[in-house]
Formats: sequence, structure tokens, C-alpha cells
Amino acid sequence: MSDKESYELLGFDHVLLPVGDLGEAVGFYERAGFRVGFRFDEGGLALLKVGAETPGILLRVEDELHHRTPPWPPPRLWLEVPDARAAARELAAAGIAPLDEAFPGATGWTVEIADPWGNVVGFTDYSKRPELGRRG
Repeated sequence: MSDKESYELLGFDHVLLPVGDLGEAVGFYERAGFRVGFRFDEGGLALLKVGAETPGILLRVEDELHHRTPPWPPPRLWLEVPDARAAARELAAAGIAPLDEAFPGATGWTVEIADPWGNVVGFTDYSKRPELGRRG
């Protein structure tokens, strides 16, 4: 195998989000519509499924996060949804307030939420450029 082949980027494995309490984090993300792929409390880990893909969002308990909002800038992760404005309404109905109103972008609309530790998750659609989306 050449050096270039061994370094080829094939796709995502997992995205890791640091949290302070696994039970609270799993409850928050379940209210936000995520399904739990597995939960390993002894290891402080839970995997959230994203669509039908094998990779997901890995929640990991970090000891220094017993308090809220870490001292570093929050990670931002955006996920594709069919309709971001509908997602905003469903999140609000589940008791999860968006950080701001849904806002337009180059490909469609986006709405962002933050978990109790400040991790930001955005839900974005491709309503303006459906040919670029997964269903385009």
C-alpha cells in the first residue's frame, strides 16, 4: 500500500462530545430525538445514533466537567435534517430551546441547540440546494 492509500480519509468514525453526567446527557439527547446505540456507564460512554450510519456521536464523561460550561470554546457539530425549521419546533416542544431563531444559509436553514455542558449541535437542511443533500 502506498503512503497516499494509507492516509486516505474514508469518512467519520465518531464525533466525541465531553459531558459531565452521562445520565443527564443521554436524557437531554433523547429528548432532542437521538437514539442510543449503546451505553457503557462504567466507562462513562454512550453512543448516539445518527441516521442509518454506523458512526455516531460519542458522549464521554470528563471529570473536569462536573460543573457546567467548560473553560474552552464549545465544539460545534451540524447534522443534516429534512427541515430545520420543523426540527426547531419539535425541539421546542420537547423543552429544548434553540440558541437563536432558525437562520438561513447558503444551502438552507439551520437551528442550533446547546447541551448542559455547552456542546453546540446544529440541525441544517438543504432546502435551497437539495441536489447537495443526502436526499437530493
